[in-house]
Amino acid sequence: MNNYSKQREVILEVMKETRIHPTAEEIYQLVIKKEPRISKSTVYRNINILLEQGSIRKITMTARADRFDYIQEEHQHIICENCGKVIDFHYDFEIAKLEKMISNNLANTFKINNIILYGICENCKSKIKNKEELENGIKRK
Repeated sequence: MNNYSKQREVILEVMKETRIHPTAEEIYQLVIKKEPRISKSTVYRNINILLEQGSIRKITMTARADRFDYIQEEHQHIICENCGKVIDFHYDFEIAKLEKMISNNLANTFKINNIILYGICENCKSKIKNKEELENGIKRK
């Protein structure tokens, strides 16, 4: 059991205030603005405690640093395959029904704790479109 900690409270406060799904390093950078004397190891240790307590959620990234999310309500994530941006979205996947269907098909029992979709964010999509238009314009000339 982990007792109350002022440092943990500050970390959780920072997590509640941000919507950027920060990495552990970004959390540390935000925390030292409020608590300049806190060490990086203290922040990292408390991130793990908050994960164990279920106060925050880890979003595992494939080729980038993992990100973290303060869980305010049930939601899912879309990760941009181009820039790594994590976007919240809400959809009722009927998790119990989905778990049962998959379990029946695979003859396994498991629990879904997070659904992540992958795609391209609007910002990257517009950059890609602009780049293609520029390249097509150059090729035509």
